Amino acid sequence: MTMSSSFADFQLGIYQRGLTGDRPKLPLSPDALEEQARTRLSEEAWCYIAGGAGSEISMRTNREAFDRWQIVPRMLRDVAQRDLSVELFGTVLPAPLILAPIGVQTLACPDGEQESARAAASLGLPFCYSSASTASPEDVATAAGSGPRWFQLYWPRDRDITRSFVQRAEAAGYTALVVTLDTRMLAWRERDLALAFLPFLKGEGIGLYLSDPVFRSRLERPPEEDMRSAVLAWAGGFSDLSHTWDDIAFLKDCTDLPVVLKGILHPDDARLALQHGADGIIVSNHGGRQVDGSIGALDALPAVVDAVSGQVPVLFDSGIRRGADIFRAVALEADAVLLGRPWMWGLALDGADGVVEVVSRILADFDITMTLCGCRCLNDVTADMLVRAPG
Repeated sequence: MTMSSSFADFQLGIYQRGLTGDRPKLPLSPDALEEQARTRLSEEAWCYIAGGAGSEISMRTNREAFDRWQIVPRMLRDVAQRDLSVELFGTVLPAPLILAPIGVQTLACPDGEQESARAAASLGLPFCYSSASTASPEDVATAAGSGPRWFQLYWPRDRDITRSFVQRAEAAGYTALVVTLDTRMLAWRERDLALAFLPFLKGEGIGLYLSDPVFRSRLERPPEEDMRSAVLAWAGGFSDLSHTWDDIAFLKDCTDLPVVLKGILHPDDARLALQHGADGIIVSNHGGRQVDGSIGALDALPAVVDAVSGQVPVLFDSGIRRGADIFRAVALEADAVLLGRPWMWGLALDGADGVVEVVSRILADFDITMTLCGCRCLNDVTADMLVRAPG
């Protein structure tokens, strides 16, 4: 699929509309976008979305990791036509970008998950449903229509509930199972603690559970009659700290979907993932939300890629803000990236249209970066186009 008449021309469209005095509705700078979204959100919502673990140094480290790599453009290559497409798990995508799984999107927009799913579908990009969503996976699948969609799992304690979740996802047309490994319990998040705010305790962000027949069968009374007991049941079974690599076999037995493990930062864990049947790996530190002082995700990427040796796709998550960030991740041999907070700010400001706007800008920036660096396709974006920054 040739994208030169799509993403890169997004920039020209902005200039052309400017001839009639029409300027972009949303700020262009990621920082300014976040600040404007902050004015629309409650303090609790903004802190929950924007915050990280502890001192939040892991969020800063994610961004600093990008600054350590400088791009070396190449000249006089024919880049008149470009192809940003990538094939992942049997599906050809127009660009190497997935909307990352983000929970409780209703904090940003009343129909958060449905709005962002519609946005992703309009772009032909996968929407990754979070199992911390307020909407059910079936309702989100309806909103996504024929758009590609993945299902992210926070692995519950109860195996019957886990199996039900996975089978519901498969029945609703989700095409990959993304298992988040780094959130076996919630991190120490000082912003949320200062406000004593956890949305799940109010029944927000647990729609997967509240709509699940197996979970509901465990309750004495349905959530509609006794939400407090349902929330307590959710809290008691949200995670299992005893899970080990051997338990991946159970997930593989639950589904024919590719099982993608998210949260891998150590190359030895990447090797263990392969040994236990992972079909893909996502290098991620959860956007700095889980371990205070974690290695930057981009710093972890090269060693994980080396450990995997091309056996399964390696995706990258945590810290992507601009097209040049995608370029760096692809040059370091990520097959695709997951984008998180930026489109959440778009969602808060303008619903599905805001998500489309933010994602389109980032992909336009990526296409332009590829063009200016002499790259026609993703295979042209190679590690020799990066150098370590001095100092």
